[in-house]
Amino acid sequence: MTEFPQAIQTAQAPLPVGPYQQAVLAQGTWVFLSGQIPLNTQGEIVGADITTQTRQVMENLGAVLQAAGCTWQHVVKTTVYLVDLADFAAMNQVYAEYFPAGYAPARACVQVARLPKDVRVEIDAIAVIPPR
Repeated sequence: MTEFPQAIQTAQAPLPVGPYQQAVLAQGTWVFLSGQIPLNTQGEIVGADITTQTRQVMENLGAVLQAAGCTWQHVVKTTVYLVDLADFAAMNQVYAEYFPAGYAPARACVQVARLPKDVRVEIDAIAVIPPR
């Protein structure tokens, strides 16, 4: 049995910039992924446009999912934070590329006044560890 809670961390995604984990495994089944912004592993912002930034965010989330033993198919809920809802269509197009055909998790998308480092998008996720 996994101790509760267990931090999930990978060098394949940017390290946290505050007092939080990249993800937390809860009760051996649920993985709660912290919001990712478009930083590379050196902590540098990637891109200025929503398409490039969304792709980096999804790559970061994918790296954390992999570290937790999950894939995109194990994601059950995401929350997308945009500084401008006019970016919704472009973000959505990139976001959809990461999920298997015919599958997408539950999701909320909200416009926010500002995000860390003045990026355009942040996404968090909840996944379920597959049975082993």
